[in-house]
Amino acid sequence: MSIPDQEPAPISAELAARCATIELLAVDVDGVLTDGCIVVDDHGVESKNFYVRDGLGFTLWRRAGKRSAIVSGRSAEVVNRRAAELKIDHVAQGINDKASALRALLVEFGLDASQVCYVGDDLIDLPALGVVGLAACPADAVAEVRRASHLTTRSIGGRGVVREVVEVVMKAQGLWHAACEGYRVPAV
Repeated sequence: MSIPDQEPAPISAELAARCATIELLAVDVDGVLTDGCIVVDDHGVESKNFYVRDGLGFTLWRRAGKRSAIVSGRSAEVVNRRAAELKIDHVAQGINDKASALRALLVEFGLDASQVCYVGDDLIDLPALGVVGLAACPADAVAEVRRASHLTTRSIGGRGVVREVVEVVMKAQGLWHAACEGYRVPAV
């Protein structure tokens, strides 16, 4: 398990070039926003653990004028609730063909594939990772996904993956410092 608040890996020139044009961050839920565990109570109510630092990552991303989306293979009401809290622009659940869903988002938002980052962790995410400019995954993604990704975070699923991806992309775009300005420790 990684330490979720450690510095992201250094940004290579190739990674910086891929990050430069990113305008839309699209993410899977189970294994990216969560640790992949699905908890269902005796009444059939599903719950998930979301990491608060990922929430701030989405907030910083939105404040920078960027768009975000959830593209998940499963459906759960708690995902709609969390997405509404974070003001995520688009939520698509129960999606088996994530690549087609991303292509539809490109049309809807008027974007080129090079302007999209998708974060996934399992085999169902592989086609989606192949149609975007920046393919990213958590440290504990399956081997095939890690090999297909341009960015593998140091964080594992459910422990700051989105925050780390947002930080890497915004640093590469020169936006991170300004995004953090309101959170600096005041001089004494």
